[in-house]
Amino acid sequence: MKTIYIVRHAKSSWEYQEIKDMDRPLKKRGINDAYLVSSILKEKILKPDAFITSSAIRALSTAVVFCNNFGFPLSRLKINKSLYNFSDGYLVKTIKALDDEFDSAIVFSHDHGINDFVNKFGSESIAHVPTCGVIGIQFENNHWKSIKKGTTILKEFPKFHK
Repeated sequence: MKTIYIVRHAKSSWEYQEIKDMDRPLKKRGINDAYLVSSILKEKILKPDAFITSSAIRALSTAVVFCNNFGFPLSRLKINKSLYNFSDGYLVKTIKALDDEFDSAIVFSHDHGINDFVNKFGSESIAHVPTCGVIGIQFENNHWKSIKKGTTILKEFPKFHK
């Protein structure tokens, strides 16, 4: 059995117009939401075996907060540049390429790819995953490369706790 947790990066800032999209930082609200959701999540799930993030600063910053709250070594956080793409194709490729020694993983990515992925692979229709939202999907597979339709086992959004 394999379990994936998909996290949409926390709320980012548009304050700095002169920087590239990839370099946008988190807003204070985003930082607070990342701490809130990761603290709640660590009480609900076992620590994932792998943490993988987009290279965009907002996703990477969200992942760092989650790593710290879960006690996951930052030296083992995998940064995947292809997750910066906003389609689910790279998200699917990243997940299907996970090492089978991992039974669970948490992936930090972006809006469109996440929405497409959770609706294609999960059992529950989700209209929109908000910033810092987490969706957990469990698969009855022993190999990541053979995942197909799974069961949505977790929906955790910041608004549930405010």
